[in-house]
Amino acid sequence: MRIDPEECGGCLECIDFCPMGCILERDVGVAIDEDDCVECGVCLRAGVCPTDALYMPEESMRWPRVIRAQFSDPGVQHPGMNQGGRGTEEMKTNDVTGRFRRGEYGMALEFGRPGIGTRLTEIEKVLKVLAAMDVELERNNPVFLLVEDPRTGRLKPEVLQEKVLSAILEFKIREAQLENVVRALQPVLAEIDTVVSWGLATRFAEDGTLPVRQRLEALGVSARPNAKINMGMGRPIVER
Repeated sequence: MRIDPEECGGCLECIDFCPMGCILERDVGVAIDEDDCVECGVCLRAGVCPTDALYMPEESMRWPRVIRAQFSDPGVQHPGMNQGGRGTEEMKTNDVTGRFRRGEYGMALEFGRPGIGTRLTEIEKVLKVLAAMDVELERNNPVFLLVEDPRTGRLKPEVLQEKVLSAILEFKIREAQLENVVRALQPVLAEIDTVVSWGLATRFAEDGTLPVRQRLEALGVSARPNAKINMGMGRPIVER
């Protein structure tokens, strides 16, 4: 996003609408810190500028900067995918898709939040650890489109310094891998320069318990169980 200094009247109305806090007051009017701007478009869609000084420059929608809008503005779709936003439906609708079968766990790491965001360099740090651990990355995920080499976990070099509101890294592991994966991720996540939310998708055991909770607690991980049940969406498309 950008502000036309010749049109800006200095009313400051737009400042509170930036989820990243990158609209800054200057001696004359306001300006956007374009390095921190994630191109979410919230300030523009709010329609609060009385002089229409806010605008989206053409270069904001060019590669690689367009990545910012693709991850931060749900109205902008990712190339080659019929979806916007940051992740897939797979983890949230497992009762229908059967994405994670018995003996498997789904994991999601959400990097960034409004007010913080994340550089893609932080995601690459984790990808490099996962690449050495024989996990299955979710290919129907926008982050995977940015991976240069799944064998090393490297992202395309031109995207590394792009900043987004948030991005979700999704992958699947076998139940037997849980302890090794958690122990490998804990130190690298402790050094990540943003906030990371860690989610794990699992099925209840036949007796209604969640055995994974005890395994996580033994690793020093305090888990908060949540359920997302999609009623009436039909039968699973695969046997589980």
